[in-house]
Amino acid sequence: MGLPLRKLSGDPDCKNGTCPTLWATEDGKSYVVQGYVETDPERLAQLDLPEGESAVIVPAAVLEEFFRAQR
Repeated sequence: MGLPLRKLSGDPDCKNGTCPTLWATEDGKSYVVQGYVETDPERLAQLDLPEGESAVIVPAAVLEEFFRAQR
């Protein structure tokens, strides 16, 4: 089983609790980003993702909230 996750920030406009969110592993060595799966073929081609990786879209507010809290 993986390390437990700790919620760092979420979409402030979230109404249902399952919106894009930034998480950290309990040891603080990794982050997990919950977001909307990128499906646009042109964008995915630009990323050139290797097998086993995927891309998600997160509202800027999720990351901005996290960085504001770090100050």
